[in-house]
Amino acid sequence: MVMEHGNRFSFSFLRSSWGLLLLLLPLPGCSGAEGKLAHKLFRDLFANYTSALRPVADTDQTLNVTLEVTLSQIIDMDERNQVLTLYLWIRQEWTDAYLRWNPDAYGGLDAIRIPSSLVWLPDIVLYNKADAQPPASAGTNVVLRNDGAVRWDAPAITRSSCRVDVSAFPFDAQRCGLTFGSWTHGGHQLDVRSRGAAASLADFVDNVEWRVLGMPARRRVLTYGCCSEPYPDVTFTLLLRRRAAAYVCNLLLPCVLISLLAPLAFHLPADSGEKVSLGVTVLLALTVFQLILAESMPPAESVPLIGKYYMATMTMVTFSTALTILIMNLHYCGPNARPVPAWARTFLLGHLARGLCVRERGEPCGRFRPPESPPRSPQPPEGEASPLAGPCHELRCLCHQEALLHHVATIANTCRSHRAAQRRHEDWKRLARVMDRFFLGIFFSMALIMSLIVLVQAL
Repeated sequence: MVMEHGNRFSFSFLRSSWGLLLLLLPLPGCSGAEGKLAHKLFRDLFANYTSALRPVADTDQTLNVTLEVTLSQIIDMDERNQVLTLYLWIRQEWTDAYLRWNPDAYGGLDAIRIPSSLVWLPDIVLYNKADAQPPASAGTNVVLRNDGAVRWDAPAITRSSCRVDVSAFPFDAQRCGLTFGSWTHGGHQLDVRSRGAAASLADFVDNVEWRVLGMPARRRVLTYGCCSEPYPDVTFTLLLRRRAAAYVCNLLLPCVLISLLAPLAFHLPADSGEKVSLGVTVLLALTVFQLILAESMPPAESVPLIGKYYMATMTMVTFSTALTILIMNLHYCGPNARPVPAWARTFLLGHLARGLCVRERGEPCGRFRPPESPPRSPQPPEGEASPLAGPCHELRCLCHQEALLHHVATIANTCRSHRAAQRRHEDWKRLARVMDRFFLGIFFSMALIMSLIVLVQAL
């Protein structure tokens, strides 16, 4: 009895397991029936369908097309040719009055996917297109629903014209519009609207050069000179801001450092012989950076900010080099030079030298030692006769050695002239040092202020 009961239990368990397995397996007849229903629906829908005419029941009825754009990637921004290349996902939705069916008549089938070439498609194009290539989205499928709703999702690589303003380069922001609209249908036949207030950025791949601030949408209705009826369009404005870190490191910082190096030519000693060569070297370096910048910038009326900075720096270096040559000319004034003018001696060698701490050796800063006046020969007091005046009765007196006295006087005059020329030469050298110190402060302040103005734009 026990064995018979166990055999019956095993048989019933196996029978229930096989039944459950058969229920889980798909039936070939069901999938085949669904495929046959889809084929039957396709034959019934497209038996008398044409894709050449607008799918509206009334000719005067306006067909509404909803446009949705998703920005996927910024492929390229060509500033020189002013062309923006984007990778977009474009979704268009409309209602086809001739592609409706009852789902109950086709086994509950409420949607099918067919090639887009079989149905009517709106002729919505990119108005500001920058190339003549056909769109690469013609081979995708459309989704048909039983109420006649048609959804067409297609990826597209667009090349549109964009007015690039490089006046603030490399801290510039650009606004590039993409205008979509029907090419042949007016507003009374086809109306275009955006699904949302802006394009979707959910699937955007970050760009290394540009940061996307948004992509708002705006609908317009315009009347063109060729046609009397209005033409609606939807414009998606892509708001971009350039990532300036690479340009700051590669173009701006080297120029800032070079511009701060240029005023140091005034600090070099004149006897080193490198004052002018330093200015010329800095000028050549700035010229090379200017050429590199010009290759990447489009030809435009507005000069970019970094270009203005380069030109201002080059102008400053040019003037500093010219002033260095003039100051060296003052430094190397020979003994035959004229004395320093009185106004220059008072203002430059006096007040300005004291303010800039330009002093002689052993002279403390801030204390001015007036220049020595040339010594004068002593004059006898009034009422007293010179020891050599009058006749001398001694034969060995020097007053009788006229030739010797003449030579001694000549030597004394020569020494006094040499000392006076040496003092004039030292005065001109000191004046050159004062001018060097003065222009060092002026040009270094100018270079620092210009550099800070440009660098503040990056914040």
